[in-house]
Amino acid sequence: MKRIIFIFSLLAVFSCTTTEKKNANKIDFTTTFEKSKGTETPTYPEVITYYKNLAETYPEINIKEIGMTDSGNPLHIVTLNPDGEFDFDKIRQSKRILLINNGIHPGESDGIDATMLMFRDLVQDEIKMPKNTVLVAIPVYNIGGALNRNSGTRTNQNGPKEYGFRGNSRNYDLNRDFIKNDTKNAKAFSEVFHLVQPDVFIDNHVSNGADYQYTLTHLFTQHNKLGGDLGNYLHNEMHTQLEASLVSKKWNITPYVNVWGTTPDKGWVQFMDSPRYSTGYTTLWNTLGMMVETHMLKPYQNRVVGTYELMKSMIEITEKDGEKIKLLRKKAFSDFLKKETYTVNWKVDTSQVTKFNFKGYEGTFIDSEITGVKRLKYDRDKPYSKEVKYQNYFTSTTDITIPKAYIIPQGWWNVIELLKLNQIEFNTLEKDSTITVEIYHINDYKSRKSPYEGHYLHYETSVKKSRDQITFKKGDIIIPTNQKGFRYLMETLEPEAPDSFFNWNFFDTILQQKEGFSPYVWEDKALELLTQNNELRIKFEEKKIDTAFANNWYAQLDWIHKESDNYEKAHMRYPLYRILR
Repeated sequence: MKRIIFIFSLLAVFSCTTTEKKNANKIDFTTTFEKSKGTETPTYPEVITYYKNLAETYPEINIKEIGMTDSGNPLHIVTLNPDGEFDFDKIRQSKRILLINNGIHPGESDGIDATMLMFRDLVQDEIKMPKNTVLVAIPVYNIGGALNRNSGTRTNQNGPKEYGFRGNSRNYDLNRDFIKNDTKNAKAFSEVFHLVQPDVFIDNHVSNGADYQYTLTHLFTQHNKLGGDLGNYLHNEMHTQLEASLVSKKWNITPYVNVWGTTPDKGWVQFMDSPRYSTGYTTLWNTLGMMVETHMLKPYQNRVVGTYELMKSMIEITEKDGEKIKLLRKKAFSDFLKKETYTVNWKVDTSQVTKFNFKGYEGTFIDSEITGVKRLKYDRDKPYSKEVKYQNYFTSTTDITIPKAYIIPQGWWNVIELLKLNQIEFNTLEKDSTITVEIYHINDYKSRKSPYEGHYLHYETSVKKSRDQITFKKGDIIIPTNQKGFRYLMETLEPEAPDSFFNWNFFDTILQQKEGFSPYVWEDKALELLTQNNELRIKFEEKKIDTAFANNWYAQLDWIHKESDNYEKAHMRYPLYRILR
């Protein structure tokens, strides 16, 4: 009896395996890219169908919908785990996670094709399956842009024949939206990111800019901004290992060539990825991030294969250094919570520079046959290799004293919703409470003269500080900074941070004065105030030394009004408050 059961079990296993193999044989996993000999990329529906077929055929792959996008289509993630375990809480206990984002700019489709090839090759044993690294891919992030196919808008790009558009369904550039979250796409990405909690992140792009010999360039997140031992590992180990791995496979690579309108032969400054960008956002949770930037003028086939090889090298590095990465990330979270200050603004450190041999083409400025003025022309018959200076060290310009907590009045529900989306921990006041807080007053700021991604973005913001007792209402929230989302809080709630909620116009209503005065009424009250307040009268007379002020009657009345109790406290007062340590 036991023998019969044993034989039956073997037949069942054999039957199941045979069925899987038959299913695999029925489906042609040759991609559009391969069928077209490296000249075409699939449509969005074809991409999703491809991954669904992979998931139905191979138990190592899972595809699921998470969140909605502006296009009306859900966002997908595809997970590859040889163990067949797709519960991320369980995965994190023993493995590292690498998240790949594709199609944020769908005209830059290299990563879409390369990832399709890689997932297939891994489950079909064409390349070695990682044992301790789980891969998660967003097949196409900007679905609306992917559905808006054309063959002309990537003016500078050499293939594929057709591709998607940079803007999403509402014409947002999604690689500027990770902090402000104007789009459903960005909200869905936050959901994915906090579900997956990746150790390493790759965002696949195609570059614009200068001409040079390389197909591949890399843009790691800025190592000083990432900070500490984790930043040092990224700069001195991961970066170095990636370049060495690719060179060994005869794929030369250079740091992203951040040069516009001129030639790169004298070097350039590293691009600083603030949190509006994908790798700037992921850095807020100490994820090791990089963008792949293939060169627009190289053949599409070469760009896809290069992206494939780069991702393969990053998987190998993550597999080898997985335990180190885990410990460094854990230490980074711990170290930040011990700090007293946090840097929100940076500048290039001119005292340090990285030198390396760069492979470019000679570029000259010749007379334009169209405009008659000088234009840049590269000569590919004149390649060169010369030492350049890469300025990839940054130093602090603005350090913020870290508070014990922030208080946000419940009326700012739009900000609170984003904190919830990013899994920020907070407490709610159970009754009206008077608390001593530090108050920011907006001292100065500049604004863009033209719209930028749906906003008139502020910059060069500065604040004045005061302390006072404020009575907060039941339902207002207190956010401790001693939490995993600490960096997110500092980068969004501190007005001087470049991608703060203030700079993205979340609080513009405080910049407009709501109550004013009629001069004929205020004249009498102002005179009475000056008569009764000798200190104020002296300040007023000193202020009138300024000729422009002395000759402007309205400015004088307005100054007195702003010095009085009649002036509204909300004007120019930042509506979030700090509890100091």
